[in-house]
Amino acid sequence: MGKQREFYDEQAAAGRLGAPLAAWRWAAGSGLIPPADAGPGLWSRSLVDTVDAEGVRAALRGPMGAGLAADRLTEALGVPLPRRRPRVTATAVGHLVKAGLLVRLGGDTERPDVHPDQVDVLARRRDLPTLLDHHVPLGPDQAAARLGTRRADFDQVVRLGWVTPVGSVTIDYKSHGGWTTVPLYSAVDIALLPVLRPDADWEALHTVAAGRRSPLAGLDPVAEGQDLVLLAEVARIVGVGRAAVVNWRRRHSDFPDPVRGTDTHPRFERTAVAAWLLAHDKIAIPWEVPPAALVLRGADGGATRFRLDGPLLVLSDDAEGEDRLSGWSTDADADALAELAAGGFGASVRRLTVLGTNPVAVPGEVRVIDRFRPGAGGLRVTLAWPAGLRGAAADGSAGGVVRHGLAYAGPEETCACTRHACGGVVPVYWCQEHGGSAEPVMEWHPGGGIRCTHLAGRRSSKAAEPTPAAHRAGPSGRKPE
Repeated sequence: MGKQREFYDEQAAAGRLGAPLAAWRWAAGSGLIPPADAGPGLWSRSLVDTVDAEGVRAALRGPMGAGLAADRLTEALGVPLPRRRPRVTATAVGHLVKAGLLVRLGGDTERPDVHPDQVDVLARRRDLPTLLDHHVPLGPDQAAARLGTRRADFDQVVRLGWVTPVGSVTIDYKSHGGWTTVPLYSAVDIALLPVLRPDADWEALHTVAAGRRSPLAGLDPVAEGQDLVLLAEVARIVGVGRAAVVNWRRRHSDFPDPVRGTDTHPRFERTAVAAWLLAHDKIAIPWEVPPAALVLRGADGGATRFRLDGPLLVLSDDAEGEDRLSGWSTDADADALAELAAGGFGASVRRLTVLGTNPVAVPGEVRVIDRFRPGAGGLRVTLAWPAGLRGAAADGSAGGVVRHGLAYAGPEETCACTRHACGGVVPVYWCQEHGGSAEPVMEWHPGGGIRCTHLAGRRSSKAAEPTPAAHRAGPSGRKPE
């Protein structure tokens, strides 16, 4: 009789329990069995014999192939996929396994099988985009998508020396000459480019038409070892004054040392400064601008919800002017927007939610004025409406313009209506003065719109004016002491 094993690797341990190797790997990776106690990847016989074999077998569900896992994570990023966020690939799943975020249950080490429950947990994490940026390198095409530019513009970024590869992968392009080495780039480096290179016209890069020369083509590459920044440039990157950066340098001993320049105008390596700013939370990896949520109603009265990625809302200060909203859309949504706004009435915005602005509503005359497809792909749609119609959206998902009524006679003290800074009211039906039965004669304007803001400012200025001396005199005619 042969000598019994004193320790087992994962395959031998799974065999001893009569469980699939994937089941043992999942049990080991998810903490269902104690850590290896006989060396790296080795378990003692006594420990293996204490493991509940039925529990190990029952815990395994799947496994799920890397391709399906990649599709699940891509779906978690949003449907449709947010602009500047490339699809998750099967190879990316392999990188997530290497980062310890998923347990490899079997299959190819580059595209491994994983546990579906663990994929679902990862998909629910709010920081999934950040995890992908930190742990999954990008090929040139993916990097261009992450940056929101054409591949030709990203090639110019590489030529300029603004990013350098962090690795490479060899791929067999059977229809393009066989094995090819493809460089890989850090997604964090790509995402930080607009932050660290504020002088570049990134809006032009995002919207340059197909076939046009890259806006970066005329720039000179950075010489090796010469990508340096002054303190003023560091301040511009962070969006603070130069004095703040001088103070950081004085207070933090780990602030990068200058490599060129003088004591008055020291120069620092851009990459070293960027790493320090990121480590000290002075800058952050940019997230995509939250999409605009748009509820539009056409002449037929039906309300439809839309999403615009990378929204840009420009509000006019003039009631005779025009507001504009642009953003990236799908072809189907763009067609639906155009159909809703095609009638003589245009469309109405029941509710528009955009980062940095209170919810907006417009009662009508909303039109699609432009559809543009730049070389980087995607479809950018622009809507416009008369600025004088803009107002605040009512509470609730249905929205609708809030209107204020300016009564020609000021409300009495018994008035139960809600009053606003502009001097207007929102009538309640039981108010004897302004309710539904009173048929009030009022001048109506959109609450929170241009006229509302103007009236509120005028009333505020009038209230701040000093009271004339005669009005400030006491009962005896003398001014109060």
